[in-house]
Amino acid sequence: MLIPKKVKHRKWHKGRARNIRKASDKVELAFGRYGLKATTGCWLSSRQIEATRRVLTRYTRRGGKIWIRVFPDKPVTKKGSEVPMGSGKGTVDHYVVVVKPGMIMFEMDGIPADKAKEALELGRFKLPCRSKYISKEQV
Repeated sequence: MLIPKKVKHRKWHKGRARNIRKASDKVELAFGRYGLKATTGCWLSSRQIEATRRVLTRYTRRGGKIWIRVFPDKPVTKKGSEVPMGSGKGTVDHYVVVVKPGMIMFEMDGIPADKAKEALELGRFKLPCRSKYISKEQV
């Protein structure tokens, strides 16, 4: 699974989703001809990224190339069950990436457009946010 090798701060503040602004980077296809673009914001965990990656590689039968454009670097903490109030913040449970609307999460190339579309449509079901299929032909 995707976790950072080294972090500057072990625990982060949660942050607030005020009015989720649109993404300013990772908004255009950079590597492949087909991609999966988020239309809503979410926290994407390393498990969800790995599940989507597995679906994409299995459907394409390891043909073509897949780029994962997001990396989970935000630690999320969790306290144990039945722990009383107080006694500080919990331990790091997992890592997430903050996805903003308009951010491209996955890219593909080297396979026909119809297979890429079908693979990315299947990959969408593994994600917690809404997303859409995009291609360079559409743009």
